[in-house]
Amino acid sequence: GALRTDRDRAMVYAMVLGGLRRCEVLGLRLSHVQVPERSLFIAEGKGGHQRVIPISNTFFTAVGNYLRHERPDGFDTDRVFVTLKGPNRGKPMTADGVDKILQAARARAGLDRATCHQLRHTCLTRLREAGMELEAVQAQAGHASIESTRIYLHLSDDWLASEYRRASE
Repeated sequence: GALRTDRDRAMVYAMVLGGLRRCEVLGLRLSHVQVPERSLFIAEGKGGHQRVIPISNTFFTAVGNYLRHERPDGFDTDRVFVTLKGPNRGKPMTADGVDKILQAARARAGLDRATCHQLRHTCLTRLREAGMELEAVQAQAGHASIESTRIYLHLSDDWLASEYRRASE
C-alpha cells in the first residue's frame, strides 16, 4: 500500500514474487515479458547468465496496469521500467531511482528495513518454505552454485519444525 504507482508495485513484485535482482528488474525489456507463459526472460543476469523464470499473475496485473496507464508514450526505449516524471521522463529507471522509491515507501509504511536484496531473499526463502525443491530455487535465483542458494535462504523456525515432523513421521 505504500507504493504509489503500478510501476513501483510491478518492480517490487518482480523482486519479492520472482526473486529478481535489482539489475535484472532494470534490465527487463518489453519483449522479455512473456505474458502467455507467465514468465520473464532474464537476459542480463549476474555473470552474463540468461534464464526464464515463472512469475505470479500479481506481477502481470501490476505491469499491465503500468504499461496501459502510466508508462509515457513516444520515448525511444524498450526498457520496461522508465521514469514517469521530471527531466528524465521516459528514460530507463536507474538503480538510484529504484532505491529512492523503496526508501520513500519504507518511510510511508514505517519500516526500518526493506531493500531490493531483502525482497529477493524473502522470495527465495518463501519459495523454499512452500516446498519448492532447492534446485528449483537455485534456477529461479539464477545461482551457478547450489551453495549460493543455501546461503541465501533464511528459513523460519516453524518451517524447520514442520519439515522435521514430516520427515520423522
